[in-house]
Amino acid sequence: MILLGIGSNLSSLSHGHPLATCKAAVEAINCENVAIVKCSCWYRTAPVPPSDQPWYVNGVAVLETALSPGDLLTFLQRLEHRFGRVRAVRDAPRILDLDLLAYGDLVRQEKPVLPHPRMSNRGFVLVPLGEVAPGWHHPVLGKTVEILIEELPFRNLSGQVEPI
Repeated sequence: MILLGIGSNLSSLSHGHPLATCKAAVEAINCENVAIVKCSCWYRTAPVPPSDQPWYVNGVAVLETALSPGDLLTFLQRLEHRFGRVRAVRDAPRILDLDLLAYGDLVRQEKPVLPHPRMSNRGFVLVPLGEVAPGWHHPVLGKTVEILIEELPFRNLSGQVEPI
C-alpha cells in the first residue's frame, strides 16, 4: 500500500482556498502513471511545529503505481512546483505539500526515506490515515495506526485535527 499525505495552508492564484488546492492536487495526481485508490476526508489542522502561520488542510490518499519510490517522489515534487510551491525554509507555509508516507513495507534510509520519519507522531497524518487504511502497520515500529494515534502526546486531537 502506497500512502500519500496531502496538505496546504496557503491560497493559490489558480485554485484559491487550500481545500480547493488539495482537491485539485488529487485530480492532478490521478494520471496515467498513478491511480488514487482512496482518499480520506479533509481535516483542518494546526501547524506543526506550532506557529502563527495559517492552519492547514490535510488528508491522506492510497495510491497505486508502477513507479519506483524515487520516480514517484520526483513526480510529486514536480506537481508541487506546478501548483506554485517554493521550497525556501523548512516548515514554512506552503501552497501544496505532498509527502510520500509509505511505499508498502519498504524501509529506506536514502531519499525518499520510508516510511516518512515523522509520520508516527503527527495527528494530521495519522487521523486521515486511519480513515483510509484502518489496521495499517508501521513497517519499522510494528504498530497499527490506531495504536500510534493512542500514543500521540496530545490524545485529545479536537482543536488540532478537525474534520472539514
